[in-house]
Amino acid sequence: MMKAVRRLSGLGSFVLILFLFAVAPQLAHAEHRAVTIQQWQISFIQKTDVSESPPLNDAAWQDAGVRDPLTILPDGARGVWIRLALPPTVDWANPGLLADRLYGHDLAVYRGSELLLRLERNFAFDLNKLILPIGAVDHQTDLYIRILTSGERAGLLTGMRLDDFHALSERFVSRDIPDLLLGSGIAFLGLVMLICTGYLHRRQRGTWISLCLIALTTGLLMVFYSPLPYIYFKDYGQLLLFLFDASMFVLFPSLNYYVDQMFDGQFRFFTRFRYFQAGYSGLCMCALVVYAVTDERYYAPYHLVSNLIFGVIILVQLVLIVVLSVSHAFKGNKDATLLSIGMFLLALLGTTDLALYYLSGKTYVLFLWKFGVIALMITLIVILARRISADYAMLVNYSKELELYNHRLERTEKLKIISDLAASVAHEVRNPLQVTRGFLQLLAGKSDEKNKPFFDLATNELDRASAIITDFLTFAKPEMETVSLLNLSEELRKIETMMTPLAAMHDTELLFISEPELYFQGNSSKLKQAFINVIKNSLEATGTNGRIEVTAIAENNEVVIRVKDNGEGMEEEQIAKLGVPFFSTKAKGTGLGLMVTFRIIEVMKGTIEFRSVKKQGTEAIIRFPLASTEEGSGALSGAGA
Repeated sequence: MMKAVRRLSGLGSFVLILFLFAVAPQLAHAEHRAVTIQQWQISFIQKTDVSESPPLNDAAWQDAGVRDPLTILPDGARGVWIRLALPPTVDWANPGLLADRLYGHDLAVYRGSELLLRLERNFAFDLNKLILPIGAVDHQTDLYIRILTSGERAGLLTGMRLDDFHALSERFVSRDIPDLLLGSGIAFLGLVMLICTGYLHRRQRGTWISLCLIALTTGLLMVFYSPLPYIYFKDYGQLLLFLFDASMFVLFPSLNYYVDQMFDGQFRFFTRFRYFQAGYSGLCMCALVVYAVTDERYYAPYHLVSNLIFGVIILVQLVLIVVLSVSHAFKGNKDATLLSIGMFLLALLGTTDLALYYLSGKTYVLFLWKFGVIALMITLIVILARRISADYAMLVNYSKELELYNHRLERTEKLKIISDLAASVAHEVRNPLQVTRGFLQLLAGKSDEKNKPFFDLATNELDRASAIITDFLTFAKPEMETVSLLNLSEELRKIETMMTPLAAMHDTELLFISEPELYFQGNSSKLKQAFINVIKNSLEATGTNGRIEVTAIAENNEVVIRVKDNGEGMEEEQIAKLGVPFFSTKAKGTGLGLMVTFRIIEVMKGTIEFRSVKKQGTEAIIRFPLASTEEGSGALSGAGA
């Protein structure tokens, strides 16, 4: 017992030591938590003021802070001085200051008259960040930040964070890393998709390229909206801004083209609007090139063309897309429903961004639009995947139909050859057979009883040969002597009367089910011959204790008759050969009966199809065009005339 207590106490001491090692540094560092300076004072710098010293008159300073940063410059101002009270910094080994977001191009930081940092940029992007080491001092000091700009806003957007410089350096980068990674990933995905364009069919290529451009430009916009690229690649700032504007001029025409293709160009006014916007985007691109080549001297006209007017066109575009998507979605179009969801999320988040931006006095940094763009990208990818899948399914169906058509064409050509051969041979062979049969009967009457069975066997074989020739003649000349309006339920009732005794001999249940008033054009005797052949084949396949169901219904303007049995079934290779002369699954079959059945149904403008599973049964599906009683009376009167 005492040993157990010692072990537990030792384990508890070990856990306590680990806890102290883990928590003690945090407790020691708890005294040096980061401090955020949320209040400061500002003084606007006039365009005529070239002094690099802050104003000494207290009346020139205005109170500002996180809630009211006062970043909009009044007329005649070119920048702002910021004065903030810096507390003692001796508690940090390497203290520093961080401003996560500010507006300005040229930055200078002073402690008293000492210049601590100077940053300049020669391009128009004014969203900036600031980080600097400030050194350890044991008393409160005033820190002055001079911010100059070529735009209409300057100043701090967030409070100044005081902390260890190493921790601030990590925060300086980490806050913008998600945007950079996300934007780079989307842009890289768009580039890879663009490279893979050559593997697509020409019909899909246009939509695919537009989606690639949407992904590529969206990713570039996300990357170049972050201030980090302009800080670390300051020498390429003008190029980054050029790519940012060019991405906008490519993104929205690409989106229009994608949406127009999704609607298959059925809205002509939207197609014309797409052409107009593509032309205007080309004009903006030319203006961008002129603006960049002339070192940004024509800022005012470029701002009017690329910002104000283009912004109105984008607004009209988004409204049109939303209206068309919603109206198309109500018609049951799933692609339009997906597009409506994506556009709704983009519009909702974008509108929220703009509302917060203007409500905050233009101090709010837009970021919700990125999530809206991602949602739209996802819906566009899903829509394209659905269209490619539908095109693939259509291609597969077309290939199957083409294969079936070629199979039918090949079979028709074979049957035509056989038909011509059968017609010529049958007439030449049938007469000698009849003469031979007559002489055999005459000789059988004069012979003794011992030889009579041989004469009967010979006569039966001649009858069998005559039946085969009759099948050939039926196949060769299947034209209907008379065509009339047939009531399928009545025809099936007659066939049931004829086939029920034969089914009883095979100990097989024969069941007929038919909808009433199913009419189609055909010949009654030929129809009986065709169905008798099909049902006889089912009877021979089921053997004893079988079941055969014959059902007739109306389906898609067709009369559909299904003859289903639970017999032996067939392999796919056997099904493909059905109707071919002299192919049969029966030991003594010739295959001519089913060949004649195919021919009769074909002449009656019908189709026959077999489905079978080995050891489970076979189903024959026969279809005829559905006719009305008026069509029947017209056909009969025409025949009588």
